[in-house]
Amino acid sequence: MAAAEQIKSLIKSFGDGDESRFFATAMQIAASEARKGHTTFAQELKNLIERAKKERSNSFLDKRKTISISKPKRELNELIEVFQPKIKLNDMVLDKQVRESLDRVVEEQRKVDLLRQHNLTPKRKLLLTGIPGCGKTMTAQALAGELGLTVFIIRLDGLMSKFMGESIAKLRMIFDAMEDHRGVYLFDEFDSIGAQRDQGQDVGEIKRVLNSFLINIEKDQSNSIVIAATNLPDSLDKALFRRFDDIIRYPLPEIGEIKKVLKKNLYGFSLSTKTSLDKIAKQAIGLSYSDIVGACEEAIKEMIIFSKTKVTVSSLMTSLEKRKL
Repeated sequence: MAAAEQIKSLIKSFGDGDESRFFATAMQIAASEARKGHTTFAQELKNLIERAKKERSNSFLDKRKTISISKPKRELNELIEVFQPKIKLNDMVLDKQVRESLDRVVEEQRKVDLLRQHNLTPKRKLLLTGIPGCGKTMTAQALAGELGLTVFIIRLDGLMSKFMGESIAKLRMIFDAMEDHRGVYLFDEFDSIGAQRDQGQDVGEIKRVLNSFLINIEKDQSNSIVIAATNLPDSLDKALFRRFDDIIRYPLPEIGEIKKVLKKNLYGFSLSTKTSLDKIAKQAIGLSYSDIVGACEEAIKEMIIFSKTKVTVSSLMTSLEKRKL
């Protein structure tokens, strides 16, 4: 039967709502049973896993279809992705200062009535900066998960490319929606409209959209949380910064955070050699959180595909190194 560590990993991933890890561990158990000669049982497990994956996928699609979207949002279908978050801040590995800033936002939101009794308002307009893969988009989902809100991701590249000439009207509709439907509104790749107004590219439309954003965010008095995320903070118009309640900068993970990411993503799996996490973590210095997670997943998939019993350390190290190129 399945090893104790595999069973613990299966239960933990189920409790955490980590579907990908749950199914990966289940497939590992099936492969292990097949190697022991329990082929019928192993095939039954695989069939159950595939059926469960399919049912979960269909259920997720049905849930997304039933999320209530008002008329203005239906008109913005090509711009806004709407979904219910499944994660919270504890599901993320974060720099200490970043975590403290986010905890403060959550605490102020939870005590909004108390703050208003003193004519104060909670932080709700955030600018997140940092290289790709450091957790900016995931943060919007985690904040929504903490506060029980829906996530609305605004595709700014679509705003500029598909609605040239209508961008300002669409942007106004998005801010109107914030009044009607409290949620976390993420303006991802914000630099696509937030570039400095004295730069020469696409001056007309970009300048008008940026000016419109500045006016709208200044006037916005909704209860929604507005998040702008950018990989290029130096390119942003300086007038933007004072419109936000907090600017949170996401650094690359250091050794401590890297080890936490490795432990979290390799939980329940044994390594092929007794290599210390410190050695593996040193190989990952300079990589983003998503790069490290991707390397772990690649090594685990190799173990499953080739019916191995342990994650190959050399494969993991190679996968980490490859992501530096």
